[in-house]
Amino acid sequence: MQINCSIYTIQPVLSLDHWGIYDFVSANKDRLNRYFPKTLAQNLTPELSQVFVENKIREFNSKKEILFTLKPQNANKIVGLIYLKAIDWIKKQGEFAYCIDYKHKGKGVISEAIALLSKHAFNELKLETLQIIVHKSNTPSITVATSCHFTWIKTLKKAFTPPKERALNMELYELYHKIN
Repeated sequence: MQINCSIYTIQPVLSLDHWGIYDFVSANKDRLNRYFPKTLAQNLTPELSQVFVENKIREFNSKKEILFTLKPQNANKIVGLIYLKAIDWIKKQGEFAYCIDYKHKGKGVISEAIALLSKHAFNELKLETLQIIVHKSNTPSITVATSCHFTWIKTLKKAFTPPKERALNMELYELYHKIN
């Protein structure tokens, strides 16, 4: 499966992506440290990245979680990661989490990708509710949620604990599948 958006390609992680993920994580350590500490820790070396990718492919095959890579068309460089995680097939619900390379931030790339992946999640995966959970200080991520028509639902008290910090309240945004 591959989705093309403007000048980028979105697809589930492939076994050959481990070097690209390692390079992406290495270049964006400061951006990933607070909200993606597990992704960072699991990709500190090329060997760890290979194990990470193998695990993500297994999770994809078992439909537990899907890690999508975002690459410029006609290139193998990974410039973003988008997770569809916390998938509950009974509730038909999943949560997006995403990060973008510092050189590509603020260009609307993630907003376009989330809009396309939301359609995919509704139409192909048959999910009915999509979530984005974000800290109130992360205004770019809030912009992604609102520009993709996610609605603020509530504050989740002490929902996430970054490394070496106290638990943070997080904001829950949801998007519902509209059947026409």
